[in-house]
Amino acid sequence: MQSIANIKSISYLKSHAAQISEELEMNGNPFVITQNGEASMVIEGVKQFQEKEALIAALKIIALGEKDRLQGKGISAAESRAQLLAARQNRK
Repeated sequence: MQSIANIKSISYLKSHAAQISEELEMNGNPFVITQNGEASMVIEGVKQFQEKEALIAALKIIALGEKDRLQGKGISAAESRAQLLAARQNRK
């Protein structure tokens, strides 16, 4: 996990929003915004947000597949290969 070096106050965000946006686009490092000395929010670039959302979606799919496997709902790799081979031969 990357360390967060960009810690700014909410008043800094209000007066330097354009600069923060440019820095996010240039280096992609998120900003932690504080309010009354406490971390209040994290601002990240759209690209980083989209990558994170795609990763979360992939992890959910893997978790669902593992759940099905543990419940015996899946098939073995050998059975899958046999089904694919049969499907290819039926198309010919």
